[in-house]
Amino acid sequence: MKPIILIAINDAELVEHLLQCAPQVASDVEWVLPTHPLAIQAKVAACWYPPSSLLTDYPQLEFLHSVGAGEDNLGDLLSSGLKVGRIIDEDQKVGMFEYVLWGVLYYQRDMDRYNQADKTKVWQPLPQRNTKNIKVGVLGLGEIGSFVATKLASMGYQVSGWSRSPKHIEGVHSVHGDDALPDMLGELDILVNLLPLNTATVGILNQSFLSMLPMTASLINCGRGDHVIEEDLVELLSKNLLRGAILDVFKTEPLSSQSKLRNLDNVFITPHIASSATPEVIVKQISTAALDYQNQLVNA
Repeated sequence: MKPIILIAINDAELVEHLLQCAPQVASDVEWVLPTHPLAIQAKVAACWYPPSSLLTDYPQLEFLHSVGAGEDNLGDLLSSGLKVGRIIDEDQKVGMFEYVLWGVLYYQRDMDRYNQADKTKVWQPLPQRNTKNIKVGVLGLGEIGSFVATKLASMGYQVSGWSRSPKHIEGVHSVHGDDALPDMLGELDILVNLLPLNTATVGILNQSFLSMLPMTASLINCGRGDHVIEEDLVELLSKNLLRGAILDVFKTEPLSSQSKLRNLDNVFITPHIASSATPEVIVKQISTAALDYQNQLVNA
């Protein structure tokens, strides 16, 4: 019997793409919507912010697989004791690096200032800064954070990286623990957040934390929206206590048109597009995981 994968995803467009490519990519696995008659038999669920009632509604589930690189979208289901998986995709790491590099260049080459100057029809060339003079800090040195930090360092940027536990990354000045933060943050031109979301990192980008940055520093957040205390960030940016922010993720998405962040000239907003795996990669990885899991059950 084919493994059945229940689609528990709150993104209708992604669901449509997955259903379109599943027959071509994984004909030996059945991908089904919650309304499908076979859904109740599923042992594996492909998840992105699934409903909290998922395990009650589908009691046969034994394996929750995120369709993203992180697992925090599972929320309280993470503590269910069920097997959990996530997407590991080399192209996704490259995509994240490209987004961060664009953001770093945006500030390095003063595109934020030129954009404002253009609005007021001011012609004012600024001195060009070299990569070796730009100090970039990366919060989170997991698989993606380490990749981004290494690539930036290879281009000549002065890169520091922070993590909870010690890391050793070639070309990157790696520090760890809360005591190391003030010195690292106090020297930066650009702070890049790539932390995972957990109880220790919720709200970490608050006024106290961000105030350790120089007033000339900028933030690039492509971690999670819940890392940021938005009212604190708005206050710092509106008072020019930070140069600016590029924000790709938000506590509530889509970001409300009434959000105060939208009224700030020194904020650049993108709609959670920094990097993502393709539907083909998602279907292939989760289908393979479902087949392997079924074989484990058969051979147990």
